Amino acid sequence: MKEKLPFKNEYEKLELLLSQGQFELLPEEKETENIRLVYLMNDAVESFLVFCRAKLTGTYLPDFQGELWADLNQDGDQYVLVVHQEDTVCTLFFQDLKLEVHLFDYGRTGHFWVKGYEYLRQLEYRIAILRDKREYLGEEFCSQEERWISSLAEFPPLNFCCYPAVSEKYLVPSCSWWLVSEEALQVMTQLAEEAGDRSLKNWICLYRRFPVKCVAKQIARMLHKVKHAEVVDLISEKLARAASVYERRDFGTGCLKKKRGIKDYQPHRETAEKILRIQEKAEQRKKQLEMSGKQVEVLTEEPFIYAKDSVEYKIHLMVWKQEGKNRKVEIETIDER
Repeated sequence: MKEKLPFKNEYEKLELLLSQGQFELLPEEKETENIRLVYLMNDAVESFLVFCRAKLTGTYLPDFQGELWADLNQDGDQYVLVVHQEDTVCTLFFQDLKLEVHLFDYGRTGHFWVKGYEYLRQLEYRIAILRDKREYLGEEFCSQEERWISSLAEFPPLNFCCYPAVSEKYLVPSCSWWLVSEEALQVMTQLAEEAGDRSLKNWICLYRRFPVKCVAKQIARMLHKVKHAEVVDLISEKLARAASVYERRDFGTGCLKKKRGIKDYQPHRETAEKILRIQEKAEQRKKQLEMSGKQVEVLTEEPFIYAKDSVEYKIHLMVWKQEGKNRKVEIETIDER
């Protein structure tokens, strides 16, 4: 049946979700007959599989975590998806399945879950979510530069092997531990050449000949040295530039600045007011730090637009400092408190 489906690509994505035990439906919207299933959600993309002209029957468990299986059949001009959440069954009747994708600028995103060389962990995180976008959605959703940079997800001196952005209990490796790809080696060689970093380039050549853990760890140590800062900054700049072609998440603050004196002009006025206060506090603090001679980078932590999550809007100020030969940062978080 799969080969005959008019939505073959979308069904393959549905199969992928189900094989991973993922089946999170968004609450049904009154003004539409469609039902959305969360597909890929991160700072770079919010995407859904949309069951068109759909109806849900049976019992759906939104907080279910366990083994599930499903079966798809055709009944006349509609399709029937039966989902078993252990002993509980829900059924989706629908007429079409489509992919809905919203792409966002992720180049200045910040989540500070693990301490120590946070700027490298932020790079690891952004590269990882870019790699997820490429793998889950396809290369047509990535620019040529994004596809090039995403290969660094398979470069252990920079990926989860050495600088994981999340703690070990939440870590889901995107590839085998300590396995480096030839594509990643080529990208890092080009970056070292562009930055004029001959010693790092030599170590990468050695890594190509001996792709072992001890060499990877040595290169990882080099990445946080002042001597090799230009390469790290170059990766960050290229990633930010590649991501900047996408829109920023809109929380209504731009409109709020123009219409601050008008009451109830938008449904989410309270949220927009809160975010605007955080942005103003962050800008004031950034100016204070820069006046004292500090180098400051602004990173933002944002909730999703199209699906509710527990993340609250925050701005992180990454304040650069040098300790001997090492390059480090201090993090100041600006929130509503």
